[in-house]
Amino acid sequence: MRAIMLQGTGSDVGKSLLVAGLARALTERGLRVRPFKPQNMSNNAAVTLDGGEIGRAQALQARAARVAPSVHMNPVLLKPQGQLGAQIVVQGRVVGAAGAAEYQRRKAMLLPAVLESFARLRGEADIVLVEGAGSASEVNLRANDIANMGFARAADVPVVVVGDIDRGGVIASLVGTRVVIDPADAAMVVGFVVNRFRGDPSLFADGMALITARTGWAPLGLVPFLPEAARLPAEDALALDHALPRRPGARLRIAVPVLPHIANFDDLDPLVAEPDVEVMRVRPGEALPGDAQLVILPGSKATIADLAALRAAGFDVDIAAHLRRGGHVLGLCGGFQMLGRSVADPAGVEGAAGRVAGLGLLDVETVLGGDKRLVPVEGVSADGAKLAGYEMHLGSTEGPGRARPFARLADGAAEGAISADGLVTGTYVHGLFAAEAQRAAWMARFAAGAPAIAYEAGVEAALDALARHLEAHLDIDRLLSLAR
Repeated sequence: MRAIMLQGTGSDVGKSLLVAGLARALTERGLRVRPFKPQNMSNNAAVTLDGGEIGRAQALQARAARVAPSVHMNPVLLKPQGQLGAQIVVQGRVVGAAGAAEYQRRKAMLLPAVLESFARLRGEADIVLVEGAGSASEVNLRANDIANMGFARAADVPVVVVGDIDRGGVIASLVGTRVVIDPADAAMVVGFVVNRFRGDPSLFADGMALITARTGWAPLGLVPFLPEAARLPAEDALALDHALPRRPGARLRIAVPVLPHIANFDDLDPLVAEPDVEVMRVRPGEALPGDAQLVILPGSKATIADLAALRAAGFDVDIAAHLRRGGHVLGLCGGFQMLGRSVADPAGVEGAAGRVAGLGLLDVETVLGGDKRLVPVEGVSADGAKLAGYEMHLGSTEGPGRARPFARLADGAAEGAISADGLVTGTYVHGLFAAEAQRAAWMARFAAGAPAIAYEAGVEAALDALARHLEAHLDIDRLLSLAR
């Protein structure tokens, strides 16, 4: 078994997609590949077949390697959630919550679980592709580190450092990383990659040579920007800063309030990809567009806090006006909880214990607490369209409104709720729009035509394109020779 670790000069430099592309490329070469990220911080998560949760990026990387996702591919997942700091998920299960300072003190206790998961993957793979988190040069967080050099040293895994030239300053970022990290950490680094290059590669030949001379690291590739990568699900909230395509002629316009603890916003990716649909992110300080036919309240990691933020932004007033115009509202998971009469948190799961009024658009009430529900689901929605996805939530939502369920699941259980006038829908099902049948049903409701894309096939095509791209621009043979 071999292993290699990709660390970055910063967040969002493309580590996740490089690991996904390498996983597909090496799988195509006939190798058994497993992705691994010791620690991830993201509210975009996926459910595994063994009933746990991991970061969305590791689920995509598992797909690239053509294996089922496992909790051991991301043994520590941090999910930011308001007043409590971050929820801590270890090997797929919630073990508590901690603020930033407290978590720094707890990291050393998590290293054994991280190494155990890595050993499990190592036993079933020809190569493990490890992804770091954030920046390799965050020396202020180096003590008890389990995400970057701390893991690399503990597991004896060689490191490749990735820099993003698209954001500028890549030479300083890579050389600066070499300067600030501990010499023993620097000894773990065997090479570097410059990612997201635009233009004539020959113009950066001197740059690659300078980085090599100043760091002593092997140049493993100058990877050009790949537009097809935009078709792959985003890892975390940094992607929310990327502009969505404007489509003035779209037949369906969807407004999405962006709240502080938004989670699993990749639920909307299939709609964003549809050429006849325009998805508009609306931030506090902006009004929900009056010409939107559908408002979607996405998932939240802190429902009560986000409900307060929604009201503070005046989105509740905008939603009421939207409904008076005959518009529709869909709540997904945390968004579903907000649509009810109340949300109660008796045990202080999200913060201070208490109960708050919901938007009152569905005749249901939510009580947070209990075991987290982490299950893949299938079923049929009330309009007869098949659905498939997963549930990932704490608490239960009940009330008279549940007599009009959104769907009937394969086990016969009623799921979600629809208002008496049919304008408001709530569901706990994530991944709803990835299936063409559900996407078609929602588009037909607004006379937006049939889906123009096969979303799941498009993800596969994008992974294949990314693998070919890396085969052409990365020295994969040398990377394999450097793995150990």
